[in-house]
Amino acid sequence: MEESTYRSHLLICCGTDCVSSGCEEIKSALEEELANNDLADEVKVIETGCHGFCEKGPVIIAYPEGVCYCELEPFDMAVIVKEHILNGRIIDELLYQEPLTEESISSYKELDFYSKQQRIALANCGYIDPEEIDDYIANDGYEALGRVLTEMTSQEVIEEVKDAGLRGRGGGGFPTGLKWQFAHDAESDKKYIICNADEGDPGAFMDRSLLEGDPHRIIEGMIIGGYAIGADEGYIYVRAEYPLAIERLQKAIDQAEEYGLLGEDIFSSSFDFKLQIKEGAGAFVCGEETALMASIEGKRGMPNPRPPYPAQKGLWGQPSNINNVETYANIPYIMLNGAEDFSSIGTEGSAGTKVFALTGNINNTGLAEVPMGITMREIIYDVAGGISDGKEFKAVQIGGPSGGCLPKDKLDLPVDYDSLIDAGVMMGSGGLVVMDEDICMVDVARFFLDFTQSESCGKCTPCREGTKRMLEILERITFGEGEEGDIELLKELSQNIKDTSLCGLGQTAPNPVLSTLEYFEDEYKAHIYEQTCPGGICQNLLGDYIINQDCIGCTTCIDTCPVDAVTGEKGEVHEIALDLCIACGTCVDDCPVDAIVQE
Repeated sequence: MEESTYRSHLLICCGTDCVSSGCEEIKSALEEELANNDLADEVKVIETGCHGFCEKGPVIIAYPEGVCYCELEPFDMAVIVKEHILNGRIIDELLYQEPLTEESISSYKELDFYSKQQRIALANCGYIDPEEIDDYIANDGYEALGRVLTEMTSQEVIEEVKDAGLRGRGGGGFPTGLKWQFAHDAESDKKYIICNADEGDPGAFMDRSLLEGDPHRIIEGMIIGGYAIGADEGYIYVRAEYPLAIERLQKAIDQAEEYGLLGEDIFSSSFDFKLQIKEGAGAFVCGEETALMASIEGKRGMPNPRPPYPAQKGLWGQPSNINNVETYANIPYIMLNGAEDFSSIGTEGSAGTKVFALTGNINNTGLAEVPMGITMREIIYDVAGGISDGKEFKAVQIGGPSGGCLPKDKLDLPVDYDSLIDAGVMMGSGGLVVMDEDICMVDVARFFLDFTQSESCGKCTPCREGTKRMLEILERITFGEGEEGDIELLKELSQNIKDTSLCGLGQTAPNPVLSTLEYFEDEYKAHIYEQTCPGGICQNLLGDYIINQDCIGCTTCIDTCPVDAVTGEKGEVHEIALDLCIACGTCVDDCPVDAIVQE
């Protein structure tokens, strides 16, 4: 049956998040129901990449109506086929409900989650089959490459990227066109172009979702970049923990080679380009470009001093250019629509859009692409649906371990490179963790520093030893053993590490500590001088758990206690043995009548 004769298209999100939520079982159940109703030739089921609406997965978008069904189970497929497909009725109970108004929304276009998004890098994610090159081509795929190779010189390509104002989306925000110019101007018979897909920030999944949902877009961007700088070979460095991304990326490379879009004499232009995947072992430091290149070469991933910069002496000593996944994903759009179009989006110093991974205490976790300059309030309350469980906003961590925390009075701050730097944080690659009133900011700083300290490659003393000393201080403070002078020592160590570490990862490691000290120093003082944790998180600074007279003797706490510290008979008030209790809080979470409190 021809594509145009299908009565309906059902797009099932099959990104990693929805795979973990059971989308494969959903697809099997749907196909079975369609076959049982003789609809297999009338309804096309398409596996797509991430729609971005991860909190409500698995998700199906039904076309031509554009109806979005979410949080699906296999048994829902019979209802969708019977009611929606056969009878044309929208199934209200499977629709998304806005958390505040509880209004049911049928069309994905009407969801607040999408209302302020502007998709460039994510344009195809959730709407095409990432394993079908024809789907990508049908949506203007490789048209930009054809135009570049047949109509533009390499310098013209670079000028277009410069005029667009595209800055690197990996965190540093360095102008992409200028970076390409350096590599272009370097004299060598051999050059390399590299994609940094070593996404290691806690809570970040932007690169993974792009590779899974639209791998050809990254390939096209890299080929154009290779042409611009004069490279005939490229590497995509992606962590091995992303098996689905690697699988789809390899299929895309194979398809592009089969279609003559990779290899020799692409578009009869005399331009040759080959591309291969390098799987990384998951070391956070390999996100730093010199460590990444060392890993590709088969060496231990450790950073090297700069200069020389990769544009002069990079992979195997040859001029090289490195950008991240999202940066390359913007290139085809710029080449097709022009620099003026791209630069009209965002702000003067931060053109275009930015993809964020939204996580934490929000109603709609997921993946969102918004124009630069949007406020943090709009992202958190309009896109992410506000704070979950009706609680108050306390802080947002932006930029992962290299970023920092912003308080409530910064909610109206424009989200662009320069504004964030002025506020003492940085964009980073796009991880955004929202925290509610029950979070301890000292513990947040400890968490991120624990991550960067354990991921330090150990090559330079400031990062290796300095972060360890800082972590020891933070652990003492959260354990209730903070001392006079700890705050001053943390500030001093932070500045020394920033000034003297070898690479960018070490130089930015103190950022979560510095930003929490700037905006939440009162919480540090409460831990040290008042022996209290305002967030109610640090157990050693809280009272003992006791069971009060509201206990109904249901034995739930006895069943859930991991150390058998709770005793009592059914129907009677239970007791907690304080010498056995580890203050894990499991009993508090599970008690149906909130009878367990802290003194």
